[in-house]
Amino acid sequence: MKIIDISWPITENTTGYKNRKNIKFTRYKNFETDGWRESLITLESHSGTHIDAPSHFVRDGKNIESISLDRLVGDCIVLDLTDVQESGSPFDENGAKSITRDILFEHDHEINKDDIIILKTSNSATKPEDLFLPNFVYLDHSGAHYLAQKGVKAVGIDYLGIERNQPGHETHIELMQNNIVIIEGLRLQHVQAGNYFFCCLPLAIQGLEAAPARAVLIDDNL
Repeated sequence: MKIIDISWPITENTTGYKNRKNIKFTRYKNFETDGWRESLITLESHSGTHIDAPSHFVRDGKNIESISLDRLVGDCIVLDLTDVQESGSPFDENGAKSITRDILFEHDHEINKDDIIILKTSNSATKPEDLFLPNFVYLDHSGAHYLAQKGVKAVGIDYLGIERNQPGHETHIELMQNNIVIIEGLRLQHVQAGNYFFCCLPLAIQGLEAAPARAVLIDDNL
């Protein structure tokens, strides 16, 4: 068995959405003066690898503590979509590529009800502390609708957002209204496409629209 960490490393220089600087480590106890170490961590709820709750974009949506953990543990398939940048997928108005229904349909035989779907794209080629990539590959609304029709229970992507300023946040809304959990900020460059067991648990934060998480893949074949 091999455990593969696919979490975004958290440092004060971790890439922030649109280059926001919302992570700070304050070391207020140290060995020189106190004889031990203690630190204060300040970070945004959407920092690094994190899980979005429906209340992020749905007015009366549930908060992060209401997401059932069984939606975040289970059989998973990693789809290699790193060629989307070079494929025939359409550009949006900002010049970014999107993962559409047609692209996902090429993997229709691999996607089953209650699967956790992980989207590996060219986004994973970025480094954890690079400047924000404005034209990152994202999931188009048609792709989200397709996954909802397939009945998957969660979808994860290898960047800090699953969509790019779409009017009405239609990708988020489509997934959230169909009880599909959204996982953002995965790191997948070192991961091969295929089937795994997936586990990604949010911090037990109460009353917020998102929470940081640690995500791993388990490969029983190694």
